[in-house]
Amino acid sequence: MIRVLGVLGLEPETEAVYAALLGCPQSDLSDLLLITQLTESVVRAALDDLVDRSFARPSRDNPGRLRAVSPQVALDLIIRRQEADLARRSQKLAADRAAAAEAMAAYGHLTPNVAANGTERLVGMDTIEAKLEILAMEMKRECLSVMPGGAQSRASLDASRPLDAGALSRGMAIFTLYHDSVRNDPATHAYAKWLTDSGGSVRTAPLLPPRMLLFDREVALVPIDPSDTKAGALCTREPGIVASLASVYEQAWDTAVPLGAAATRDTDSGLTQGEAELLALLAGGLTDEAAAKRLGIGLRTVRRRMAGVMERLGASSRFEAGIRAAQRGWL
Repeated sequence: MIRVLGVLGLEPETEAVYAALLGCPQSDLSDLLLITQLTESVVRAALDDLVDRSFARPSRDNPGRLRAVSPQVALDLIIRRQEADLARRSQKLAADRAAAAEAMAAYGHLTPNVAANGTERLVGMDTIEAKLEILAMEMKRECLSVMPGGAQSRASLDASRPLDAGALSRGMAIFTLYHDSVRNDPATHAYAKWLTDSGGSVRTAPLLPPRMLLFDREVALVPIDPSDTKAGALCTREPGIVASLASVYEQAWDTAVPLGAAATRDTDSGLTQGEAELLALLAGGLTDEAAAKRLGIGLRTVRRRMAGVMERLGASSRFEAGIRAAQRGWL
């Protein structure tokens, strides 16, 4: 027998019993067993199912027996029940949506990781890493990054490797700017070398812009507070902001030194680029501590470099060193 009621959830045995009731309206249990060739337990279960689904009702003419309800009436009852159920679910869905909208209005401003006007405030390393995973997956061409502060943490390097590896495997271009001091940190230098060997481009500089990540020059990720990376990050698609950051990045990249090249001394001035930057910062009024933080180097390194500069200039003070360097055109 061709099954036609299976789409309504009727089992083959139940449909066979229904067909038998329709074909032989006066059938009792023994007749149904003979017609369907099914066991008594299966036939009884099928009859119960037919009653539950309104495909069979007690017979008025033959008490104790069931009569089959016509397919037209039975199907109409089923469709009406489904329509009523759908209406109830639609009403509940509308109520749930209204409740969700009310909750968002009441508490949405308290949630930090919510986008507004093209910018999203991200709080927590898990949230930032999750966003980076999405941005790396959506990237189509390139990623530009500035990683200031010298040596990078092991956690940061471990989190970056799978993202960089995945992007490079898809043919993306990776450009990374580090501070010159990473050349002296084995872990960060090894990572930078791996990135270069894998097809990325890495350069270093004594002075860097604040930390940033630019994806396809369409999305920018920057710290909320450059001096405190734990404060969170801002993810923006605002074209004006992204274009400005890209311009700053290009200027920094053009003056940076490829990882494989050594920092050279300017023979005309007698200063390395790092020494010139340090002298300019100190002459501008920054303290040793502030200059060390700005350059991403240690306080002892600042003082050692300045001592060497003062010795070459024959200066007895930093103020005098600044004047003599300016007189010689070194600054």
